[in-house]
Amino acid sequence: MSSQELLRIIYNRRSVRKYERRPVPDDVLRAILEAGRQAPSARNLQPYCFIVVRDPELKKKLVFSEWNRFIEEAPIVIVGCGDSRAKWAIVDVVIALQNMVIAAEALGLGTCWIGHFTEDEAKRALKIPEHMKVVAMITLGYPAERPKPRPKKSLEELVRYDTYE
Repeated sequence: MSSQELLRIIYNRRSVRKYERRPVPDDVLRAILEAGRQAPSARNLQPYCFIVVRDPELKKKLVFSEWNRFIEEAPIVIVGCGDSRAKWAIVDVVIALQNMVIAAEALGLGTCWIGHFTEDEAKRALKIPEHMKVVAMITLGYPAERPKPRPKKSLEELVRYDTYE
C-alpha cells in the first residue's frame, strides 16, 4: 500500500451507525485486533484489554441512551479497557482503538466511536474488574450506509507553530 492510499483511507473514514447483517469473518476481526495490538504504548506496558462483544443480549446491556442504540445492530462491539494503575493507560487504549478503526476502514468495514455509556453498568454486564477503566467502545461491521464528509476546521484554525499565539 502506498502512502497516498493510506492517507486516502484515513481521510475517507466516517462514523457508521447502520450496518449490514452479515457477520465479520474471524480472520478479518483478528487482523483488526492485531492492528490494535501493534499500537505503541507508554513504556510498552500495553495496559489494556479489548472485549469483543457479539452476543445480542450483552450488546443490549451496553445501550444507555438513544444516542448509542445502534450498538444493538452492529455485528461487533469492541470495548476498550485500560488498567487504571498505569499512568498513560487511557491514551494507550485510544491509540490502539484508533489503529483498529483505520484497519477496519482499510478492510472495507465501518466503525463508530462510542463515548457515551455508563461505565459501572458496562463493567457489571461484561464482568470487568474494578481496576480496569472502560475508556471507549467502537462498533464494527460492514456498513449499510456511507455518510458524507462532515465539515472540518482548516489547518490554519487548528495548528500553531512554536507558540500558541
